[in-house]
Amino acid sequence: MSQTHSTVNPFAEMQAGRPTGPLVQGYEVIIGFETHTQLTTQSKIFSRASTAFGAEPNTQASAVDFALPGALPVMNKGAVQRAIEFGLAVNAHVAERSVFARKNYFYPDLPKGYQISQFEIPVVQGGSVEFFLDGEKRSVRLVRAHLEEDAGKSLHEDFIGMSGIDLNRAGTPLLEIVTEPDMRSSAEAVAYAKELHKIVTWIGICDGNMQEGSFRCDANVSVRKPGEPLGTRREIKNLNSFKFMQQAIDYEVRWQIGQIEDGHAIQQATVLFDPDTGETRSMRTKEDAADYRYFPDPDLPPLVIGRDWVEKTRSEMSELPRVMAARFVKDYGLPEYDAGQLTQSKATAAFFEAVAEASQQAKLASNWVMGELSRRLNSEEKPIEDSAVNAAQLASLISRIADGTISNNAARQVFDALWTGEGSNVDAVIEAKGLKQMSDTGELEKIIDDVLAANAKNVEEVKAGNAKAMNALVGQAMKATKGKANPAQVNELLKKKLA
Repeated sequence: MSQTHSTVNPFAEMQAGRPTGPLVQGYEVIIGFETHTQLTTQSKIFSRASTAFGAEPNTQASAVDFALPGALPVMNKGAVQRAIEFGLAVNAHVAERSVFARKNYFYPDLPKGYQISQFEIPVVQGGSVEFFLDGEKRSVRLVRAHLEEDAGKSLHEDFIGMSGIDLNRAGTPLLEIVTEPDMRSSAEAVAYAKELHKIVTWIGICDGNMQEGSFRCDANVSVRKPGEPLGTRREIKNLNSFKFMQQAIDYEVRWQIGQIEDGHAIQQATVLFDPDTGETRSMRTKEDAADYRYFPDPDLPPLVIGRDWVEKTRSEMSELPRVMAARFVKDYGLPEYDAGQLTQSKATAAFFEAVAEASQQAKLASNWVMGELSRRLNSEEKPIEDSAVNAAQLASLISRIADGTISNNAARQVFDALWTGEGSNVDAVIEAKGLKQMSDTGELEKIIDDVLAANAKNVEEVKAGNAKAMNALVGQAMKATKGKANPAQVNELLKKKLA
């Protein structure tokens, strides 16, 4: 359970200059996100209890997690380290001094009656996340990212009609990442969430497992007529898949518009999404910060982070996806969109670089990795690490396209043979299947002469300026060569003979 913690509510007013985005039934959609990322520490944020997933209920909760008398919290340095890394990854300010507070509320799964979080002064302040949507570059501003502990989990055992409490998660370290209300559609919200997921898994601060609750998104959704003040928002809690995220936001938008059109006021609330019905349903009225009676935690001193720690972390971090994407544009001459797609994961980026370096054909490598290779991997639900065609094989295939040995159509046949295990050597597959393009110009000229003689009507139409007739002649020539001619060479010879 969490709430936007900034001293100025980021959803209270829109800053000037933000795009309106597409309207839905005449309404503008406003979306902001709060994302809980579970940090990859071995122990909890204030105790030595394990954070391992899947243990028997209540076997990983300590006296500190329960706040038993005399048990004092001690800050986990690894959690702070991961917060610093995230701040650097999104170009945010890492605060030299931040403060922990007690957020007071009463739920069965909160053993202490309060949650240790950060309120007025978070550890990470500002920053942004950039991504592409429909080929267009977008940017979502971040308000903050703050450290906090997770609560436990209520287990509802319908088959025995009872509920239980598992406190294994209590005290698990979280970094809650809060955005400005910059998103204008469910598609943009999902694109942002995917990019954020990529960043936190790339730098290794979160394993990103949405099914296990390691990456949980809350979407704050409201609608308004263009030019009007912001509408009342409702928070959709714990969206644990990108598919459900889009469905939930779309339903919530339609529901809010329907309520307004029917003359009803939207009440601020926390809602849950039911994937079985595809609907959101209200869970409770939404609290504001004052309801939690925040005050500084008396057991924890301010968190002080020296600039030398920040700079040391910066120097040791691996190349970030946005930096790598910029390098792909600069060094390989790729479009920004290609570079963004190829840096969706470290494994994909490494695969592309291996192919590009070996073939010296960066754009072709990009096209094949983003195209045929991705299509095959997606159809078989495989990660690129399990690709049936390795980087060396794809590089060899691309080299044969580039030097004119085979056509693009033939290359797809070779790729298919490599993928299915029919062959493992590109040149051997080309020979076995007879896929080499014709290299004898004299033989090709003779075939083209025969095609021109047999298609006098098309020849006349070409001379009259009919481009389609030229395509027909190219098609006839390719058919006559059984697809082995180089289409570009065929075009060139035809133009020369028809000039």
